[in-house]
Amino acid sequence: MSRTRNVLAIVMAGGEGSRLHPLTDERCKPAVPFNGKHRIVDFVLSNLVNSEIYSIYLLVQYKSQSLIEHIRSSWTMTRFIPQHFVTVVPPQMRNGPEWFQGTADSVYQNIHLIESFQPDIVAVFGADHIYRMDVRQMVDFHRDSKAHVSVATLPVPLSQCNQFGIVEIDAHHRIANFVEKPKNTRPMPGSSTHALASMGNYLFDADVLLDALKKAHATGHSDFGRDILPTMLQSHRLMAYDFTANEIPGTASYEEHAYWRDVGTIDAYFDAHFDTLGATPRFRMTNREWPIYASPDQAESAQIENGVIHRSVVGSGSIVDGATLNHAMLRRSVLVERDATLEHCIVMERSRIGQGAHVRRAIIDQDNDIPPGERIGFDEAEDRRRFHVTESGIVVVPRQFFPTRTAFVSNTLKVDRVRQPVPAALGNDFRAAA
Repeated sequence: MSRTRNVLAIVMAGGEGSRLHPLTDERCKPAVPFNGKHRIVDFVLSNLVNSEIYSIYLLVQYKSQSLIEHIRSSWTMTRFIPQHFVTVVPPQMRNGPEWFQGTADSVYQNIHLIESFQPDIVAVFGADHIYRMDVRQMVDFHRDSKAHVSVATLPVPLSQCNQFGIVEIDAHHRIANFVEKPKNTRPMPGSSTHALASMGNYLFDADVLLDALKKAHATGHSDFGRDILPTMLQSHRLMAYDFTANEIPGTASYEEHAYWRDVGTIDAYFDAHFDTLGATPRFRMTNREWPIYASPDQAESAQIENGVIHRSVVGSGSIVDGATLNHAMLRRSVLVERDATLEHCIVMERSRIGQGAHVRRAIIDQDNDIPPGERIGFDEAEDRRRFHVTESGIVVVPRQFFPTRTAFVSNTLKVDRVRQPVPAALGNDFRAAA
């Protein structure tokens, strides 16, 4: 019998992701693309499914349409096994007109789903992180330690403690204190530089969670980290699960042990992409024993006419025609024209980099047509005038910022405004259609 047979997962995917602006102008944070063909939400869902947790409710809220479409096309479970599902749940507003007021309130508003399913354990996980985790090992820890609540934890530098819920534990890993995003905190035992942080992944005994949600709602409390967990410390057994002890099959020796990134800012999102590049990356996307599943891909294979390519990803349906790629990540159906140069760049779907354009340390959101000869990432003042630029100098070109010359439709270039000649060498897949 599976260790996770009667575990219900609730994934909180309603995050607005304001710190990822402008990538979240038209999509929620979990729907933001990652690497060649994934979205951020694929990591938590893959971890749950690989851990044999097949009953998953995905709570959505802000700008959720692209996420809903992604789940519908990529995460359809078999209809012949009733308890195998990934179901999107928008705000039901069963108790009034309000949207979700916090993490705990989002679960409370869907408390009927828990009561109907009648699980033994409820896994409440976030949808915003890049990592691999065998949740079965956390379930074993939860049961063996007789916990009412288990909180997945890992060490973070003291300088970052104001971004996390910080946990203090005793010698037996029981949580003695939980403070949400403190300005200052003491280091964890055995370290002078790190504290123990919550990853935002929790296991609850189902009856304990139901009782806590009802009490929190009655007192106006709406958040797990700020309200519910600190309140439960005196009355329940809260345990800290050590994520660094989690073992994933197929992990290479050169990978960073217990890799986990909160990609809540442009800089963190940008850096995490480049952690996946190279022959010995910090985080290897291709692990056959613990795959991160992606959406179905009907596009043609990528085509390299010629050029210079160093440590880059070229997504399906993309064409590189005499360009230079240096630490570049191209998602699907990207065209990079002759003499264009991309250095430390992420280029999203159906974008075109014009002939002779030079782009450096930039994220090009989808459906952009970078003009020939354009320069991005070289003049900070000019970049800030036109685009969003982070403090570290990463330029973000919003979706459809540049007037569209061409758009990709079903592996074919369709001319929208100005008809452009397509190089004969590119073949039928990119032949302009009226």
